[in-house]
Amino acid sequence: MNSRLRTSLTVSGALAALAALAPAPAFAWAYETHRVVNQLALRSLPADFPAFVHTPENAERIAYLAGEPDRWRSSPDEWFLHSTVLDHQINLEKISEAGLDIASLSPFRFEFLAQFAAARAAHPERFAPIDPAKDRDRTQEWPGFLPWKMAEDYGKLKASFSIWKAYRELGTPEEAANAEANIVYEMGIMGHFVGDSSQPLHTTTKYNGWVGPNPNGYTTWKGFHAWIDGTGTGGGFIGRAGITLEDLAPRVTSAIPLDLKTRTDGRDPVFADMMDFIVAQYRKVEPLYQLEKEGKLKADGTPGSFDGKPFIEGQVLKGGELLGSIWLTAWRQAGPNFYLRADLLKRKAAQAQPKKE
Repeated sequence: MNSRLRTSLTVSGALAALAALAPAPAFAWAYETHRVVNQLALRSLPADFPAFVHTPENAERIAYLAGEPDRWRSSPDEWFLHSTVLDHQINLEKISEAGLDIASLSPFRFEFLAQFAAARAAHPERFAPIDPAKDRDRTQEWPGFLPWKMAEDYGKLKASFSIWKAYRELGTPEEAANAEANIVYEMGIMGHFVGDSSQPLHTTTKYNGWVGPNPNGYTTWKGFHAWIDGTGTGGGFIGRAGITLEDLAPRVTSAIPLDLKTRTDGRDPVFADMMDFIVAQYRKVEPLYQLEKEGKLKADGTPGSFDGKPFIEGQVLKGGELLGSIWLTAWRQAGPNFYLRADLLKRKAAQAQPKKE
């Protein structure tokens, strides 16, 4: 990851329904704040980024799609939830409990599944029994897949930019327009999960009140997460503190491409960047609880009750900035789609052949 991002890895934007560990979903940043993360990312992009993403229609679609993965979570289909809810989170404590080293995790999702399953089977005493009645979507044995989701979405967007470039060069206007629509969709959906990654409560089993040993007396309130993320004047800290796009937009910094040079530790640079960012957010869990303990997130008008506002604002900003950097990197790294170009060249050659009488 580039040095600017490394030195400013504070939290920002997005959802925390840690359904893998909770009997019912709990939602993180409200839709309005997810929109802000995506809108900040759009504003961070350089002037030479493809202009179609900035049309009013596409900019609004990217903002709207920031909330779509949360809307999926109200589905009654447990097999659908099984395949989606774990993408919003990763509980890093469970990685450690399984005896796994973060640096040794495979960037391939299914290889990681095998790694974790084997480690869990080797240390069953480290994991609490699962109550089937609270695990109808069959997710509680897993720690979550957020960094894999982020890396996969980066790859998908990069591939879509390659497809768009081919259609723009050799395709029809309709094909190019469809490719643009795919890019807009993927940018919007990706934004939700990048926002999630910058919310420290998406990285921990302490996602909604402190659990386990608590020598510092941090809150165990089950409404903690919802309070931080809530919008609207009565809905939670963000709403009462008045954290808005208008206030944050002038402070967003320009997107910088991720540093994808070969890493000395041999890890895949894309996946490692995503995981490194998440680990940095995990380090913010206790400071966030400390703010609550000190009364700086109360937002009730008492002295100091809004003092946590800069922390939360900085987190939302960093979410937008990281998202913009991922979008920019996917576009700049998108090389030629040789298979599609070859197919389009064949079609063009066939169309140029004179028709037989």
